[in-house]
Amino acid sequence: MTHIVPAILPKDFQEILAKLELVKGAVDSVQIDIVDGKFAPNKTWPYIGDHGEITNIVNEQEGFPFWKDFDFEFDLMVVKPEEAVPFWVRAGASRVIVHIESTPPDTLSDIIKEWKHAVDIGLALKPSTPLEKLETFLHEVSFVQCMGNDRISFGGVPLDERVVLPKIAHLRKKYPELTISVDIGVSLETAPRLIEAGASRLVAGSAVFGKANPAGAVRELERLFTLHAEFPDSFAAGMNAGRVGRGSGKREFPRGGKQ
Repeated sequence: MTHIVPAILPKDFQEILAKLELVKGAVDSVQIDIVDGKFAPNKTWPYIGDHGEITNIVNEQEGFPFWKDFDFEFDLMVVKPEEAVPFWVRAGASRVIVHIESTPPDTLSDIIKEWKHAVDIGLALKPSTPLEKLETFLHEVSFVQCMGNDRISFGGVPLDERVVLPKIAHLRKKYPELTISVDIGVSLETAPRLIEAGASRLVAGSAVFGKANPAGAVRELERLFTLHAEFPDSFAAGMNAGRVGRGSGKREFPRGGKQ
C-alpha cells in the first residue's frame, strides 16, 4: 500500500474522471472530498455539479469510475454522517472518514458499530479539537485523519504545524500501531516533518494535482517514506538542516547516511 493518497475536491464528475486518469498506476488509493456546504462551506460534487452520475452509481447502473484501479475513500464533511455513510458504501467506498465534530458521540458510536465490518472507518479531527474526544473511539476504527488546519474543505491551505505536529507525535507515542493520516498542508516541504512526527499516510491535493506531473509528484512524496525507513537518523538530521523535501528533488544526506 502506498503512503500517499491523492485528494480530489471535485466541482463536478468530470474533474474526478480527469484527475483519476492522471494518477492511474501511481497509487492504489484516492480520497474524494464530499462537502455539503453546511458542516464545511466549500460545496463539492454531488452537492454541486451533479448531472445524475451519483444516482446511476448508487443504483448500481454503473460503477464508480476506475473502480478496478483504485480503492476509494470518501472524506465526509457533512452534517449527517449517519445518512452519508451508507450512501457512499453503496457507491463503492473502501474507506469512509467521519469528522468527529460533525455528530454527537452516541451517533458516532452507532455509525462505527454498524459499518466497521463493511468498510474501514477513519475518524478526522481538526487541530483545535482535543484529542480526548478522539481517543474514546480509537479501538473501534481503522485509522485517524489529523486535519492540518481548521479551515477544512479548501485547497492550498497551509499546515498549522505548531498544533498539528505535537498532536501527531502524541498519538504515535501513545498508539505505536495506529495508522495516522494527515490531510491539509501536505507538501514536499512539510512532508518530512509530518513523517518524522509519526504520520503514516499523507493526503495530498495541490501537492499532487497542482504539479505538471502528478504521478511524479506522488513518487517524490512516497520516496520520503522510503528514506525515513532506510535512514531514520540521517533523515531527521537532513530535515533539520533543510536538505530533505526541498529544492529540485535531489536528496542529500548528512555524514553517516547515504553518500
